[in-house]
Amino acid sequence: MTKLNDQIEDYLRFGQIERGLSENTITAYRQDLTEFLNFLQQEKIDSWPTEAVEIDAFLARQKDLNKASSSISRMISSLRKFYQWLARQNIQKLNPMIEIDSPKKQWRLPVALTQDEMDRLLAAPNVEKKLGLRDRALLEMMYATGMRVSEVINLQLEDVHPDLKLIKVFGKGSKERLVPVSNIALDWLAKYEKEVRESLVLKQGRNTEFVFLNNRGGSLTRQAVWQIIKHYCQLANINKDVTPHTLRHTFATHLLENGADLRVVQEILGHSDISTTQIYTNLTQKHILEVYRETHPRA
Repeated sequence: MTKLNDQIEDYLRFGQIERGLSENTITAYRQDLTEFLNFLQQEKIDSWPTEAVEIDAFLARQKDLNKASSSISRMISSLRKFYQWLARQNIQKLNPMIEIDSPKKQWRLPVALTQDEMDRLLAAPNVEKKLGLRDRALLEMMYATGMRVSEVINLQLEDVHPDLKLIKVFGKGSKERLVPVSNIALDWLAKYEKEVRESLVLKQGRNTEFVFLNNRGGSLTRQAVWQIIKHYCQLANINKDVTPHTLRHTFATHLLENGADLRVVQEILGHSDISTTQIYTNLTQKHILEVYRETHPRA
C-alpha cells in the first residue's frame, strides 16, 4: 500500500505544482483518495481497481455511511481525474471510471439570513472587548463583500483601499477581482486596526500582513471563523445552520432583493459562470411572492 500512497502524493504534487491547484482543492483530493485507499486496504486490494464493479462497491459504502450525493459526486470527480493521471503516467491504462455515472445532484436553496437576523448577528459581539471588536470588523467585512472564508482569512493590509472603497480579493485559482466595500465595514475595520490589531502584532513579536489575527497575533484559520460565527449566532438566537458561506449567500440575496443586477453580483462574488449566481434568484423570487401575498388585496 506504500506504493499506492506514494502515487497519490505524486499526483497531488503534480496538481499543486503543474496545475496550480489551490490548497483547499488539494486537501479535498487528498481526503477523497485517502478514503478510497482505506477502502482498498479493508478489502485487501493491493492495486488500483480496473473493474467498475469495484468502484461501485466503494461508492455503495459511501452511501451506506449516509454521505451526501454532493460528496459522492466530488469523490467520483476526484477518482476520474486521478485515473486520467495514472493513464498519462503509464501507471495504469485501464480506466474503470468511464463506466461510472455521477449521482443526480440534490438541488437545494442555500441558507440565507433575513435582514433582521443579519442585524442581530452583527450586533452580537461585545465591541468593548478586543476580540469582540475584531469579530465585529470580521463579520461586517464578510457581509459587506461576500468574500469566501478562504479569501477573508488571507486578506492582507495592502489589499484594502479605503480611499477607493475597494478591496482586492484573490479567489479560486488565484483569480484577482476588485470588490466594493461599505463605509460601515471600513469604519469598523479601521477601529479594529487601530485599537486591536497593532497590539496583536506586538504580541506575536514579528510583523504580519494579514488583516485578521487571532489572540496570539497569528492569522485566523477557517475553523476559527466558523467557530466565531457559530458563537455569535447562539448569542443572537439565530437557529439556522449558519456557516461562513451563509454570509456570502446572505450578501448576494440581499443585493438582489434590493434591485442589484445579476451580472454585477456575479462579478462581485467571482463566479465564472452566471448559472452559479442564478441560484440566488430563487430566494429573491420567494421574497417577491411573500411580499405580493402580504400586500396585494386580492392575493
